[in-house]
Parts: sequence; structure tokens; C-alpha cells
Amino acid sequence: MDQPHAIISVRNLIKNYADFNAVKGISFDVYNHEIFGLLGPNGAGKTTTLEIIETLREKTSGEIYVDGLSVDKDANAIKRIIGVQLQAAGYYPNLNLVELLELFAGLYGVKVKPMEMLEKVNLQDKAKAKYKALSGGQKQRFSIATTLLNSPKIIFLDEPTTGLDPQARRNLWDLISEIRDQGTTIVLTTHYMDEAEQLCDRVAFVESGKIIALDSPDNLIDQLISSGFERKKEVKKANLEDVFINLTGQQWREG
Repeated sequence: MDQPHAIISVRNLIKNYADFNAVKGISFDVYNHEIFGLLGPNGAGKTTTLEIIETLREKTSGEIYVDGLSVDKDANAIKRIIGVQLQAAGYYPNLNLVELLELFAGLYGVKVKPMEMLEKVNLQDKAKAKYKALSGGQKQRFSIATTLLNSPKIIFLDEPTTGLDPQARRNLWDLISEIRDQGTTIVLTTHYMDEAEQLCDRVAFVESGKIIALDSPDNLIDQLISSGFERKKEVKKANLEDVFINLTGQQWREG
């Protein structure tokens, strides 16, 4: 595997909407083959930042390079090496999964084997099912399959497990980790801190358009503890979600 290097570089990114400063001089790097989390409350500037990196939104100022390509000069080339998770509204509900993959592959201008793509996300048994008939977890896995169609170097996942039950959530964690282990860099947003702690190599906390912390989850937790912070409740070696998974199993569910 390649030595770690910055596959995304963001320098002094600013985005203004009329009188509103959505992003206020953000700078960070994402290294190749890592899972990088952009965390923060709604309205903090996370989605705006990602959409600018994805070349979906114009920046006010600053510099962004994706695998050495400038968002200003090389937007089309960047689009060819990234995968962006679509929201549910982007799918035709009456097409089956094979038909949808063929449709999206045509839009990307690539040839794919739909069954191989479905196997990657454990949906081969649903090949002929219509999108609208899938469970929440299956829809999320399918949306991740669509991000992989053009064999991207980087994929962007926006709150990939929102609304999923604990089994589906943990299964998706496994899938995301497997995709990274195969050499893809992943940038994700999530409101679940346990998810970020489990998945991310490094995280950046965004608040009011600025990065207020950036490090590995372990280092950020150690820094907090060293400052004298103590939890009010004694920390146990497992939590209630672990109990739920242990009692009900972690197999793929259809519901």
C-alpha cells in the first residue's frame, strides 16, 4: 500500500452566502487510505465544505486540491476519481437494482457487472428487487454500491447510518471498513460519536464554520481525560448496544 500522503488538501476555505459566513477559513488534509470524519452540529459548515470539495458548490476563496487536482481548474477530472453518496431522492423507485446500476454506470460512462457490485455490499439476493422495496439498511448499502461504480480513489458518505437499527448500523461499519481496507479513502459525516470513534482514523470537529479540533479519536479522548474530565457514570466494558447485538445477532436482516 502507498505511503500516507495528503490526497485532499484544503487551505483557508471560505464560503459566504450574502451576509452569512458559512465556512470561515478552514484548513485540513485527508490522507490516502484513511477514514476521515467531519463532525459537528447541523449548520456548522460540514456539508458545505464537502460539497465544495466534491465540486458541487462554488467556494468564495481558498485552495482545494484532490489527488493533486485543483477544484478551480480540474473539476471534471476530480469528478472521475470520487464517489458521492446520493440521497434517496436520487433513485427511481420502480427500477430494480440491476437496472439502477446499469443506469448510473451509463451516466458515469463506465462498464460494470451489476452482480459483482451487488455482491460487494451483500445485496446479490436483491438484484431483481425494486429500490422502493428495500429496507433502510439495504438502501444504504445500495447507495454505497453506487459510489463505487467508477472505482473511485475517494468516496464521500453523508451520515450513512442515520435511522438504521443497531445490526444494520454495525454491518454498515464493517462494509465501510472493508472498502477502506481495499485501498479507498473515505470521508464521512455523522452525528453518532460512537460511529466516528469506531470507524475514523482521524476526525475534525467543525463549529460555526471553523475547525475547533483535529486528531485521532484516541488522542482527542486522552487530551480530554488529561485535562481532568471525568464521566459522571462509571464506564463499563460494554454498553447497551453491545447487549442488544449479543442477544439478537449481527446477521444481515431483510426487514
